[in-house]
Amino acid sequence: MAENRRMIRPGLVSVTFRSHSAKEIVELAAEARLAAIEWGGDVHVPHGDLAAARAVRRMSQDHGLAVSAYGSYFRAEAPSVSNPSAIAVLDTAAELGAPVVRVWAGRRGSGEASAGDRAVVAEQLAMCCDLAAERKLIVATEFHDGTLADDMDSCLRLLDEVKSANLRTFWQPPNGMEPSAALSGLKRVRHRLAHLHVFHWWPDHLHRHALADGADRWPAYLREAAKQSAADGELRYASLEFVRDDNVDQFRRDAATLCAWLGLSGG
Repeated sequence: MAENRRMIRPGLVSVTFRSHSAKEIVELAAEARLAAIEWGGDVHVPHGDLAAARAVRRMSQDHGLAVSAYGSYFRAEAPSVSNPSAIAVLDTAAELGAPVVRVWAGRRGSGEASAGDRAVVAEQLAMCCDLAAERKLIVATEFHDGTLADDMDSCLRLLDEVKSANLRTFWQPPNGMEPSAALSGLKRVRHRLAHLHVFHWWPDHLHRHALADGADRWPAYLREAAKQSAADGELRYASLEFVRDDNVDQFRRDAATLCAWLGLSGG
């Protein structure tokens, strides 16, 4: 299992530090001996800004960091002026060197979405996947409330409805869900798993804790993801997101904790 864990590599989601520059973020990640950064499309690599994407790609490479994903804010929904263009998002991801593009499965939760809402989300996701395939990219839904990927049943149903070979999902433990139930959900979706977002909120997003306080659950989540990587031979990233108090020193401690759980030396 120790070797399996090494197929899960530690990373950082750049939106964890929205107020920091891209340069500061790569320096923090490199200092903590992380392997990759998921760059966000809202601040650090804006949708459609190809020059910024090229600059951040070079900066990441210069610090020995992979780009694990492009965290876009494209929503699979009826076209609107507030939604970034799928083409702009995908071209930016390609320029950034991101193999995976994170998108949002609409803006209604599974409990309130109508059949028509689901059809539109599936149609737009399929369109995005087709465009991504032309660029040899993977599309992955954010596993998040307020979308059709807000619980495991709805998420898996949506992936099946779209029927795109390059569609996957991110995973993070749902707020307030007991660890055993969260682990069961991860087991169900692991064959469609892109990457993990790592944080310890309990019982809700208003209560952030040190990652080490999640020692009763996160090692099990990481082992489950590692089983899938051992089965399909694909690297996956476990990326830190939203540390307690947005504090850099807390990030350093969380990075060391994550690296230790993955059998790496870390910070």
